[in-house]
Amino acid sequence: MEILRTTSYRILIILLLLLEGANISAQDFKKLQEAFTASYSYENSKNYSKAIQALKQVYDAQSYEINIRLGWLYYYAGNYPESVNYYTKSIQLKPYSVEARFGYALPASAMGNWNHVLDKYVEILKIDPNNYTANYRMGLIYYNRKEYATAFKHFEKLANMFPFDYDAIHMYAWTNYRLGKLREAKVLFQKTLLIRPGDSSATEGLALIK
Repeated sequence: MEILRTTSYRILIILLLLLEGANISAQDFKKLQEAFTASYSYENSKNYSKAIQALKQVYDAQSYEINIRLGWLYYYAGNYPESVNYYTKSIQLKPYSVEARFGYALPASAMGNWNHVLDKYVEILKIDPNNYTANYRMGLIYYNRKEYATAFKHFEKLANMFPFDYDAIHMYAWTNYRLGKLREAKVLFQKTLLIRPGDSSATEGLALIK
């Protein structure tokens, strides 16, 4: 009987603690919601420093939402190193986050750290191999580096997945052209003109082949 009383007492204490925690959590959430609302309002006014400060007042190092939001705000504020810092924290908190890696790429590219950008796109493709944006941007980077064989792999994948997508077919056409695959390039430039009639880039490509 004593054991039952003791057990009941412990359960009661646990329930009281949980209820108290729920009240604190509700209060904390209200402050958090107010901080996010204020930060959006300041951002809309392009007052990024106040938008950042609103979140810093409720900062929690374990909050993915606060960290990724700060990464975004610091990017728009032009403080790229701090933006990278908060996006890195976001990735650490959510290791499978694709959005945080895309976020990281923004300040990294602004600083010209293209190898870091590529690293993040590679990580994204390990998580989501068919991700359109990561494949397309990697293709563009390698194309601009004149590493056409590597660019080809990314644009080929996109062209197969999205056969009537202008960006995919257009860049696949130019990559084939750069690799000397003129027959394939001609067909792809023609397809591009079906997707976007009169496109100047596709028209230029066809003229080069003729």
